[in-house]
Amino acid sequence: MNLTNFRFETDADGVALATWDMPGRSMNVVTPEVMDELNQIVDAVVADAAIKGCVITSGKDTFSGGADLTMLQGLGVEHARLARERGEEEAMTFFFEESRRLTLLYRKLETCGKPFAAAVHGTCLGGAFELALACHHRVLSDDDKTRVGLPEIKVGLFPGAGGTQRVARLMQTGDALQMLFKGEQIRPLMARNMGLAHAVAPRAEIVAKAKEWIKAGGSAVAPWDQPKFKAPSGKVYSPAGMMTWPPANAIYRRETHDNYPAAKAILQAVYEGLQLPMDLALKVESRYFAKILRSPEAAAMIRTLFLSMGELNKGARRPKSVGAVSLKKVGVVGAGFMGAGIAYVSANAGLEVVLVDQSADAAEKGKAYAHKLVSDQIMKGRAKTADRDALLSRITATGDYSALAGCDLVVEAVFEDPKVKAEVIAKVEAVIGPDAIFASNTSTLPISGLAKASSRPEQFIGIHFFSPVEKMMLVEIIMGKATGERALAVALDYVRAIKKTPIVVNDARGFFANRCVGAYILEGHLMLAEGVPAAMIENAGRQAGMPVGPLSLNDEVGVDLALKIVKATKAQVGEAAVNPHQERLLTALVEGEGRLGRKNRKGFYEYPEQGSKKLWPGLRDLQETTLDPEAVNFSELRQRLLVTQALEAARTFGEGVVTDPREADVGSILGFGFAPFTGGALSYIDFMGAARFVDLCRTLEAKHGARFTPPATLVAMAEKGGTFYGEAAKNAA
Repeated sequence: MNLTNFRFETDADGVALATWDMPGRSMNVVTPEVMDELNQIVDAVVADAAIKGCVITSGKDTFSGGADLTMLQGLGVEHARLARERGEEEAMTFFFEESRRLTLLYRKLETCGKPFAAAVHGTCLGGAFELALACHHRVLSDDDKTRVGLPEIKVGLFPGAGGTQRVARLMQTGDALQMLFKGEQIRPLMARNMGLAHAVAPRAEIVAKAKEWIKAGGSAVAPWDQPKFKAPSGKVYSPAGMMTWPPANAIYRRETHDNYPAAKAILQAVYEGLQLPMDLALKVESRYFAKILRSPEAAAMIRTLFLSMGELNKGARRPKSVGAVSLKKVGVVGAGFMGAGIAYVSANAGLEVVLVDQSADAAEKGKAYAHKLVSDQIMKGRAKTADRDALLSRITATGDYSALAGCDLVVEAVFEDPKVKAEVIAKVEAVIGPDAIFASNTSTLPISGLAKASSRPEQFIGIHFFSPVEKMMLVEIIMGKATGERALAVALDYVRAIKKTPIVVNDARGFFANRCVGAYILEGHLMLAEGVPAAMIENAGRQAGMPVGPLSLNDEVGVDLALKIVKATKAQVGEAAVNPHQERLLTALVEGEGRLGRKNRKGFYEYPEQGSKKLWPGLRDLQETTLDPEAVNFSELRQRLLVTQALEAARTFGEGVVTDPREADVGSILGFGFAPFTGGALSYIDFMGAARFVDLCRTLEAKHGARFTPPATLVAMAEKGGTFYGEAAKNAA
C-alpha cells in the first residue's frame, strides 16, 4: 500500500490499526486522496487472511471535522465545464457518480466481510461520523472534547454518505429526523444512549476496547444487513408510521417555511429509504444529495457559513504588519448586562479580567452573572464546580480604576452617553500602560467622535458585542478615523481568543449591523402604519427566513430604545432623517401606553408570567386604517422585509462602511439572523442577480417610496452584470 494520510499496522493478535493522520494539517478531513487510501486499506484487510479486522482511529487530538467542502465545490465547477463541452446529460452522470464515491466506499467497508471498529476521540462530524457509522462497532472517548454529529444541514447540505439511512435504522424515526434536522454535536454518553455508539471509555483505552471487540469475534454484518432486521419504528406504512410521518411533515413546514431544500431532502430520503433495502436506500440518498449539492441555497450557505466564516475566524482581516499579540489581562468597565457578559466570555477563554463599576458592590453584581451562567452549565452537566471556581477566580470585581493597570485591552460598556463615556475614557487612560488598547462597546455612537476624548486615538477602537454576549457569536470591530493597525490586530486577536467571529467595519452612524436591523424594524412599523394586521407582519418575517418578526425583534431590543434612537437621529441629523409614521407609533407606545418591550412585559406583545407571549390587541387602535387581510399581498410583505435589509447592506458597502462582502454576509446571518438560506444580505443580491434586484427595488420604490431607491453603486454594478464578490475579487487582484 502507498499510504500518506494513514499509518497501517497489524498486532500479534491479527488486528489491524489504521491511524488517520494527515501531514501538514491540524485536523483530518475527507479528501479524494483519503478516500483512495481508505479503499486500499479495506482491500488489504480483506485480502490478508491473517487479519481478523481493523480499527480506525486518529493520530491527532481530534478525529475529523468531515469532508473538505471545497472538494464538493470543485464538483460543481467540473459539472459546469462538462455541460458546456459534452452536454447536460453527461455532466449530470459524472456529477452523480462522483458525488456518491464516498457512500459507495463506506458501503464497501461495511460489507467487506471483516469487522471494522472506530475508536473516536475529539470532534467526529459529518463525513467522518458517517465513516464511524459504517463501521460495525464504535467506541467514543469519555473526554469533554469528544463530539459526534451530522451538522451538514447548517451549510445547506445533508448527510450524503449514508448518514440519513444508518441513523434512521439505529433509532426511532422521530428521533432520527430531529437529529438530522438540528445538526447538533452530541456528547459521548448521549450518543451511546441514543444508539449511535456502542461503548464509551477513557481516551487511553478506546483503541484497546475496539480491538477487544474484534478479538472477541465482533460481527462483520451491520444490523440492517441481517435477514430479520426491523427498523426501530417499524414499517413506514403502518399505524406507528402514520403517527410519525404526517406530524414530521408539518414540523418541517413550521420550522423551515420550505426555505431549506436540504431539510426537505432529508425528509424524503428517510421516508423513501426506510421502504427499501440498504443498497437501494443509499442510491435514493445519493440522488437527493446530488440534487441538493447543486442548489443555490447550498452554494450560498457553503460559501458564507463554511468558507467565509472560516477565513474570518482565521484572521483574514488581521494586519500582516503586526506581529503576534499575547493577551493575558482584559479590563471591562461597566458591570451591567453587557459588561457582565463580556467579563464572562473573557474569563471563560482563560483571560484574567478586571471588572470595574462605580462601586465594588455594583461590580460584584456583574461577577454574579458569571456565577449564574456557569451554575446553569453545571445543572445541565456541561461543567463542574471546579470549572466555576476557576472561572470566578479569574474575575476581579472592583470600584477602583487603578486595578486596570497592566491590562492589555480595556473594553468599556457603560451607558450610551458621550459625556459618560468621555469621563470613563479619561479615568481609564490615566491608569493603563502606554501599549494598552481601549475599546468601546458602543452600539450606535460613532467611534471617531468618542475618540476625541482620548489622548491616543490611534489606540482607540470599537468592539460591538451583540446581546446576549454569551450566546451571540458575532463581534463588530469598528475602525475610527485615527485607529491604528495594532489596535485592530489586538481587537481581532481578542475576538479570536473568546471564540467569536469578527467583522471589521468603518465608522458610521449605526455601523453595519444596526443599520440593517433598523431597516427591518422600520419596515415592520410602516407596514403596521399602512394597516397590515400585526400577525401578518410577524408571519411574513418568519416565512421570509428571519428568526423573529420585526415587531418581536423591536420588543427584544427595547421599544423605548428605538424611540431614543429616533429622537437622537432627529436632533443630530435633522427631521428628514426620521420617518414620521415610525416616530408617531413609537411615541404612542412608549409615552402614551408605557410599553417598553419585553423588559417591562409589554410592547408590541404582551408577556404574561405564565404562558406564551401574544400580540397586544391594542395595536389595532393605533392603526389609522386597517387592511382586509385577503387584500394584502403576502408575498410582497416577505420581499419587502428582506429587500430593505439587503438594500441597506448594499448602501453600507457602497459607502465603504463594509469593505468585504464576506463580512457583510457572515455579519448579517450571525448578527441579526438574515435568512441563512440566502447566504447573507449581499449574497441575496448576488444570487438573485443585481439587475433583477434593482428592478425589484424600483417596483417597490414606485409603490412604497424612496427608502427602496437603489444606490448608484448598485445600479452601476447591475448595468455591468457584476456581483459584490466579483468586484471584491477584482479589487483584491
